[in-house]
Amino acid sequence: MEAFFQNPAFQDAQLSPSGRYVAVGVTPKGGHTQLVVLETETMKAKAVASPKDADVFNIEWVNDDRLVFSVWSKETPQGENRLGPGLYAVQRDGSDFRQLVDRENPYERENTNVVSRMLNYFHYFQSTTAKKDSDDIFVVNVQVDRNWDVNNLQLLRLNTRTGRAVPVRGPGSAFAWLTDENDVPRIAITGENAKGALQVFDSPSERWTPLVEYDRYIDGSMVPVGFAPDGTLFVAARRGKDKRALYRYDLRARKLDAEPLVNMPDYDFHGSLVQDTKQVLGVRFLSDARSTVWFDARMKGVQAQVDRLLPGTVNVLEPALRPEAQYMLVYAYSDVDPGRYLLFDAKAGKLTELGKSQRDIDAKQMSPMDLVRFAARDGLQIPAWLTVPKGTPKGKKMPMVVLVHGGPWVREEWEWKADSQFLASRGYVVLEPEFRGSDGFGFDHLRRGFKQWGLAMQNDVADATRWAIAQGIADPARICIAGASYGGYATLMGLVNDPDLYKCGISWAGVSDLTLKYEVTWSDSPEAYKLYGMPVLVGDKDKDAAQFKATSPIEQAARVKQPLLLAHGNADRRVPIIHSVKLRDALAKTNPQVEWVEYADEGHGWKLVPNRIDWWTRVEKFLQKNIGQ
Repeated sequence: MEAFFQNPAFQDAQLSPSGRYVAVGVTPKGGHTQLVVLETETMKAKAVASPKDADVFNIEWVNDDRLVFSVWSKETPQGENRLGPGLYAVQRDGSDFRQLVDRENPYERENTNVVSRMLNYFHYFQSTTAKKDSDDIFVVNVQVDRNWDVNNLQLLRLNTRTGRAVPVRGPGSAFAWLTDENDVPRIAITGENAKGALQVFDSPSERWTPLVEYDRYIDGSMVPVGFAPDGTLFVAARRGKDKRALYRYDLRARKLDAEPLVNMPDYDFHGSLVQDTKQVLGVRFLSDARSTVWFDARMKGVQAQVDRLLPGTVNVLEPALRPEAQYMLVYAYSDVDPGRYLLFDAKAGKLTELGKSQRDIDAKQMSPMDLVRFAARDGLQIPAWLTVPKGTPKGKKMPMVVLVHGGPWVREEWEWKADSQFLASRGYVVLEPEFRGSDGFGFDHLRRGFKQWGLAMQNDVADATRWAIAQGIADPARICIAGASYGGYATLMGLVNDPDLYKCGISWAGVSDLTLKYEVTWSDSPEAYKLYGMPVLVGDKDKDAAQFKATSPIEQAARVKQPLLLAHGNADRRVPIIHSVKLRDALAKTNPQVEWVEYADEGHGWKLVPNRIDWWTRVEKFLQKNIGQ
């Protein structure tokens, strides 16, 4: 149990611009995450930042000698956390340490006449400079309105040695920024009410003008990806088609290239540029797993070489920013391997392992994860992830957990997942459907999920379950549905709509009342989203009141007869605990088979390792009791 749900032991590895050093967050057993710098030539390592009461994360090289990082405490529950991530800078040898951003919220600090010399709590790291050849970085100042909703991200250029910050003039209400090859802020994404826009800065006129406008909650028609060293802008765009693809964009002519650079028949483009100081070397993107298209012949050859040395894993190459560098960083992972970092010596053709993400996981004991597709009842093709316990005899019908992802406008990918691998290790098939409304599979797949909570989206989950039964994979008498957040909602509606399919349910941090999503005042959902996003994506609380009543688990609680494991964190602001408390109280009248768990000071999911272990121990016992062998 502990092996699956520990925090990573080795994370955030970053290659320096010259390729001569690697910075990484290393967590010793029982200790806090440290910032360690490794010299690639000698393999000598040194801890240059070792917080006593916090953990290092978000490590970035400012230049070849200087780094920045933030901190958080893995041992502090979300409801008790009063500190921000801050921002710190340090030389790679541990000298010239400086705090750049305050961790204490000024509104919670006692009154004092002392003036801080660092940026306040509301500043966060944005990006480094393009060539990483100065001591400067970019940060954003998060500005909020009287409802504490974010209404602007003010961009500043910050010197990490002096702490001096210079604000950048923006187009107004900006929610994202992109700087060009000369570190000039050129693109900003703005939004007001239902409308979003991609704004571009014209240097000669020093004016911001809209490049494209769109409905900010439905579909960004064009998404900036990055600038090349020669100033070329790359964007992801649909261009009237279902799937988003990668294009070059001519800023002067204000038009896309006629043909895309990267275009996938089954997936939207979602990725980034891989470049050195001279050129774009390739493009990294997500299809079923992460992949890279290399434009550079040398990098194409290196990828083939590394893939021969590491068969069976996705091998993500990170070349250094300086093209003459000898070393590259490799992140190798798969469905059964949580991931490990290696150093590749291009001259010697040699790989050296640096560290494993999860030190106690044995890939040989894990179970394969496959992408399957099935037809929903209306004929729509639905992808789904299937994890069958390792060593299962072909044709044997197994107990199954249908694990529904949250969001719901997100998606899964081919990788090691603690929850599904844990369940498989206990003998359960795990099925994870990418029901309509899941993102990344084209706009049509996304759009078909609008206002379909508890309806067509729910039918897709049921159809996935019936597909697994028809394939002889799942034992129809031993199937449980489970999930968190939206997945918790789908679990509850699965028990309501399809009592013949599911013998039990497991819901944590789940939505129980669609009307309450509008009315609860301590949620972190912005008011603009409630006014302009939710009516289209989920439904209008007045116009769709009858639909909300039919598709809210709280309104249908009397129909839930199966055993249910129900849990929530009392500091959850994404889906406040009142959702599960109201449901628990309603179920108490008609269902004696409800097990209730409340985690003090946990938020939207379990941050603390002891709570994760406690939760999955309860899940294991619950499944064994209800569908176990």
